[in-house]
Amino acid sequence: MIRAINKHIRQSPFFIRLLHWEYWPMNLVYTPVYLYWLYLAIRSRALLFFSAANPGIETGGLYGDAKIDILNLIPTAYKPRTCHVGRNKSKAEIRQLLQQYGIGYPLIAKPNVGERGFWVEKIDDEAGLWHYLRSHPQVDLLVQEYVHYPEEVSVLYYRFPGEQRGHISSLTLKKFLSVTGDGHSTLRQLITAYPRARLQLAVLEQRLGSCMEEVLPRGETRQLVPIGNHSRGTTFLDGCHLIDERLLAVFDRISQQLPGIYFGRFDIRCQSLEALKQGRDFRILEINGVKSEPTHIYQPGFSLLEAYRILFRQWRIIYQLSMANNRRGVPFMKAKTGLKKYWRWYKYKRNGKFVTESPAV
Repeated sequence: MIRAINKHIRQSPFFIRLLHWEYWPMNLVYTPVYLYWLYLAIRSRALLFFSAANPGIETGGLYGDAKIDILNLIPTAYKPRTCHVGRNKSKAEIRQLLQQYGIGYPLIAKPNVGERGFWVEKIDDEAGLWHYLRSHPQVDLLVQEYVHYPEEVSVLYYRFPGEQRGHISSLTLKKFLSVTGDGHSTLRQLITAYPRARLQLAVLEQRLGSCMEEVLPRGETRQLVPIGNHSRGTTFLDGCHLIDERLLAVFDRISQQLPGIYFGRFDIRCQSLEALKQGRDFRILEINGVKSEPTHIYQPGFSLLEAYRILFRQWRIIYQLSMANNRRGVPFMKAKTGLKKYWRWYKYKRNGKFVTESPAV
């Protein structure tokens, strides 16, 4: 009985999070990184030195950047069809936009300003889209074509100004949250028995409803969440050993077509990693700037000390890029301007309202 109690305790959400640093609060994990950032700020004599790393993105992409502005920099051949819905548009206007951009169902709806996958949803039909829009009436929104390629990866790439070749410092393979049936357990039982899915139980109950009592046939795999974010239960796997010259050549070619972006993580849907290395059958869902994490560090069991080594190295690279661009005439954002933008971003995260300067296109 004591053994059963101990097992139950170890499988509780609290202990799952406690024993795996990948689930710890971000601000706790990042405390040493914040101190290193402060050292770099003093060294550069600019609080917002990182803003110069990507002059084509507001604040360099640390906070408050509008996704549509970055997507507009990406050549059409590399990205999904995306329209900026904005706020408070009528159903007729939204239907017209979807028709104009050739976006059908299913589709992806997301905030124009966001991070870590919050409020990103796959929408299967028009009724679902209206429900989503009613739930977020004051938020600046994007609607994006759903990319049906089966694989999702993240590639962290950087290139110094004036150089033709860059570097890939992180490759993350994503395994979407799913369970496999045994012929007698319900979906709820399968979810409860899988620690990563157990952490998503409340959300999955709301999403799946009565389907939670369905018994999956033996060997049948059911994807539970279609969004490839760690916060949604996706497993991030270290794919750095798969980085090669072919993959680097693809991103060198893409980078040359992205004005003002020297550092970023490309979130990509592709037919396969091999297809991506051949430069075919892929779409760039998003590019994140200096806030990008080398997400392969979140592979289960990855050493926290090794993660810190990688994060410190990444911020050293951001510092070097920023200084190189500054020497070329790119100014650092003034502290007053940056703090004003941060306060606007902070309030947005608290109350869900954010107005960008982006044109409604």
